[in-house]
Amino acid sequence: MARPGRPTELRSLTTPRAAAVAGIVFSALFSASIALLRTALPQAARAGTTWAHADGGRIGVALGLIPFAGIAFLWFIGVIRDLLGQYEDRFFSTVFFGSGVLFLAMVFVASGVAAATLASARLALPARTEEEILYFGRIIMLQTANIYALRMAGVFMISLGTIWWRTGLMPRWLATLSFLVALTLLVVISLNLWLALAFPSWTLIVSIFILTRSRRGLARVA
Repeated sequence: MARPGRPTELRSLTTPRAAAVAGIVFSALFSASIALLRTALPQAARAGTTWAHADGGRIGVALGLIPFAGIAFLWFIGVIRDLLGQYEDRFFSTVFFGSGVLFLAMVFVASGVAAATLASARLALPARTEEEILYFGRIIMLQTANIYALRMAGVFMISLGTIWWRTGLMPRWLATLSFLVALTLLVVISLNLWLALAFPSWTLIVSIFILTRSRRGLARVA
């Protein structure tokens, strides 16, 4: 217990080294969730209701991974902001942070709609009503995740790639890759969930590069 009148010693917070693997964790969890959902959801829009009962467990596992992937993504944003440090620009950082949060929020909304739709399909409803609920919920989930969330992911990568290009904190090839993947997500309009794998794949590349460079820096100091 601190003595009265004596100032308490304060220490500045530093980013933990384990945070560097947050992007890898996000990429693994998010990619696994997308793969489970894509293999469980039927390709045809009107595919009846049997898939919701037969593959409901697989869909439940996929939706259960999303919150943990979101937590890892928030840590990934923190790692990127710590890497920018004093070079962080207010304009681009606002766009970068805002688009990242919007991407995560829309992914959560899409997951909530999918979970609610799956729960509704388990109720004792007429076959026609159950099919309409599944069709409506599936379309909302795909529209939110693939049209809106992926476009926010594209804005996230463009703003970050611009910061890297202007500051030189990352190599030019990584900034160029960010622009190319971002333009693909912004231009291509598709409800295919496999397209969403482009964003976690990019996150994996960035995280591995940051982790490798940080280890090299520690080796040089040692």
